[in-house]
Amino acid sequence: MKVSTDGVVLGAMASHSKAGRILDIGTGTGLIALMLAQRFPTAAVEGIEIDKDAYLQASDNLALSPWKDRVSVVHQSFQEFAKVERKRFDLIVSNPPYFPAHLKSGDLKRNLALHNDALPFPDLVRGIPPLLSRDGLFWVMLPERQMQELETLAMEEGLFPHNKIIVRNHPSAPVLRVVQAFSFLAQVSTEASLLIRDQDRNYSKDYKELLKDFLLDF
Repeated sequence: MKVSTDGVVLGAMASHSKAGRILDIGTGTGLIALMLAQRFPTAAVEGIEIDKDAYLQASDNLALSPWKDRVSVVHQSFQEFAKVERKRFDLIVSNPPYFPAHLKSGDLKRNLALHNDALPFPDLVRGIPPLLSRDGLFWVMLPERQMQELETLAMEEGLFPHNKIIVRNHPSAPVLRVVQAFSFLAQVSTEASLLIRDQDRNYSKDYKELLKDFLLDF
């Protein structure tokens, strides 16, 4: 669960024109937080992680990074964080857990990362508006059906979708993930696509361009 396609794609795609404060919800081992620190050289980046072992590893990873003075992580549930935090963030990102409880495996840590018992979509969406700056953006990555569910909940909380990116493994594959931004501003939503591999099953030009600053193979 340390480095995933979801994580690197979201970390490379989440954007904001002038992010001064960034929040990564469910930072895991700090992958997305570190990518955002690299992409936004003046921003303060904060991660939240509920799993103790992941939090400890994230703390070690952040401490060893070139951006250790601008990146931090807290060991806390998002629900508790949202209750007490008074700062506003310009950019909030999350690659949240999304599987229902009945699909759980015997791996407790994998369950925490993948199943949304600890962070149901309603809790996630309700916690975003008090933390998001007026011109802020909330970026999230989910499978298509779960994104539709989250979009409905977000609009009920006054968060409007735009900048949708459809991610597929290759041209003839079904939708793998949807990356989408939400903000307080209602606007015309745009839609783009990203192919991880081309028709020859090689990494696509767009995918390599997106991740060239982060993955040594590219």
